[in-house]
Amino acid sequence: MHPAGPPYVLPTHTPSLFRSAVVEAAARLRAGDIVAVPTETVYGLAADARNAVAVAKIFAAKGRPAHNPVIVHVAGGDLARACVATWPATAERLARAFWPGPLTLVLPKAADIPEVVTAGGPTVGIRWPRHPFMQALITECGCPLAAPSANAANQLSPTTAGHVQRSLGASVPLIVDGGSCAVGLESTVVDLTVEPPRVLRPGMVTAAALRDVLGALSTDRSAEGDSPRRSPGQLPRHYAPRARLLVNRWTDSAELLAWLNGRHLTAATTYVLAHTHLPSPEGLAGVSLVPYDPEAFARALYAELHRVDALGVDAIVVEAVPEEGEWAAIADRLRRAAA
Repeated sequence: MHPAGPPYVLPTHTPSLFRSAVVEAAARLRAGDIVAVPTETVYGLAADARNAVAVAKIFAAKGRPAHNPVIVHVAGGDLARACVATWPATAERLARAFWPGPLTLVLPKAADIPEVVTAGGPTVGIRWPRHPFMQALITECGCPLAAPSANAANQLSPTTAGHVQRSLGASVPLIVDGGSCAVGLESTVVDLTVEPPRVLRPGMVTAAALRDVLGALSTDRSAEGDSPRRSPGQLPRHYAPRARLLVNRWTDSAELLAWLNGRHLTAATTYVLAHTHLPSPEGLAGVSLVPYDPEAFARALYAELHRVDALGVDAIVVEAVPEEGEWAAIADRLRRAAA
């Protein structure tokens, strides 16, 4: 294995490099270390989910509060069922429909899943990721992997290896570079311990798609403050850049500039991300166009926020998106980042 020190970045863009990265990452994880890894949603900071000491290293590296649970990643139905105390018919139907993919199922935890993973609660979130590296890594390790996003707590989730390196630095000894994340937003989380099942965190597996499989489904957010939490992504402020983030609608440049002025924001230090009403860049720190398509918007959002935040602007204004349907997860992330 490579020596300890600044984060070592392993490429995966050829079959031999991919295999070498799997072997090295698995060796570190089996030894109780943490590794930053790519998934199709965002990059995760992984540890053996059954090793409480290893999982505690994730919390220390991120500065993550102990009351925020982490999701357990598996490869295959057998390993998923081994992590939970019960596997209801609803879990089987959702797994068949959406796994591997960006959907997390919350179920009663198995006895060998430590409380540090579940924030002391009786349930655990389980996901079978679609990313080929994660599938190969979990198979090589032979154990489930706890893996929240690989960034400092409450900050922007990473969608490239470079984002991880800039956020966590030497806190993580090894980063596997699997390219840009294909989905770009965290997974949908569904609680299957209640009736009807309840969406705890929206994602790109939409409520409509879940209802097609389950029938009844609740999207009530009133349980977000419950303790212990059953899902990550329920803190009021989350997924936030360093710059102040604001969300608004406008029809033209004059309306946008008047709105900025009314909030005592300096246009010259404000960057705008727009999808429909593209303002003139004159007087602003910059303007970017994000595609008005939910999948493309989700894929681009964190990368754009990382890029703009690195410019050192004071504020980032994002043109508002619809609240429902395929846009619900994006609206949720923007609302928490702006809190």
